[in-house]
Amino acid sequence: MRVVHRRPATVRCLTALTLGMLALTGCSTDDGPAAATASGTSAAPAPSPDGTAPSTAPTGTAQSGTAPSGTAPSGTAPSGTKPIGAGARWAGTKQFVQIDDARTADGRTYLSVRPAQKKPHPQFEAWVIVPGEGPYTEVSMTEDAQVLLSVPLGDAKHPASYAQADFVGRLTARPSSDRALLGYDLSFDGEGRVTRVQSLYTP
Repeated sequence: MRVVHRRPATVRCLTALTLGMLALTGCSTDDGPAAATASGTSAAPAPSPDGTAPSTAPTGTAQSGTAPSGTAPSGTAPSGTKPIGAGARWAGTKQFVQIDDARTADGRTYLSVRPAQKKPHPQFEAWVIVPGEGPYTEVSMTEDAQVLLSVPLGDAKHPASYAQADFVGRLTARPSSDRALLGYDLSFDGEGRVTRVQSLYTP
């Protein structure tokens, strides 16, 4: 007796269906599942013509390092209040400096300053000045800047108030080698001008 194996009709249907799906998949465009998941998001941006990294921030939002229209970036002064003068980098801050020279011109006092460091004296209630390096920068004082001096520029251990002209005279009367041992706390206004000078007590 001869047994004949025939393919069931369901196998033929499944084969035809699979081939049909493969044909449709091969003919489809790029609008597949990836496009469906990316719906609502923007495509990857192309590099800028100048070679900088492309922006990925949505339209209308501030990017890193920039500010929305009409506002100033963080750390900068708004338009119209830009710091001026050589002390602009210290605008609105307090700095500890050495002062190499001082002069008066056009009714204003100018100081040649350089950043330095201060350390408590190991034996006395005083300060030890660690000289800075690099060039001195000339900064101007405001007309009403406060000057507080202690020994050796002032007459006492505790700071006392002096006129700007007195400060200039006392400083310039000392030899340059002595000035290198003195230190001052300076306060700057928003335009980089000195509003307060206080010499540290240095025995």
